[in-house]
Amino acid sequence: MNYCKSIRYRKGRGFTLVELMVVMVIIALVMGLVATSMSRSISGAEARSAARKLVANIRYTRARAIIDKSEQVFQVDTDSRSYQAPGRKAINLPEGVEVSITTARSEITSESVSGIRFFPDGGSTGGHIELLVNGREYRVNIAWLTGEASIERKEG
Repeated sequence: MNYCKSIRYRKGRGFTLVELMVVMVIIALVMGLVATSMSRSISGAEARSAARKLVANIRYTRARAIIDKSEQVFQVDTDSRSYQAPGRKAINLPEGVEVSITTARSEITSESVSGIRFFPDGGSTGGHIELLVNGREYRVNIAWLTGEASIERKEG
């Protein structure tokens, strides 16, 4: 009977080195997965934020056209990955965010610079601007009739 008690006592004393190593490897793998997931969500948050700021500047350009009763152009430079609302400084997109624009042919000023023109009645030449980061695409649509801007997340 003493023999059985001593076996139970030995089993309950602690963990072997192999067991500890297995647990450490599992923890390292889980931490690696969490870190990868966090970095992807951060870049996704940056892309969402960039899309929202883009829309805010487009809405500013539209409002300025209405208030000033004059045409205003919102410009996008795809090479430098930047955009500019009239009367404001150019804003560079975060690192890793690619931009493309589809607009009226008359608003293409060079190979990399295009614009969307807003009119005093609130209308525009229309089009869309796409932001792409890590396989995620955010599309900012600008309606030609109303000039309204909206964000659409496209699955990539």
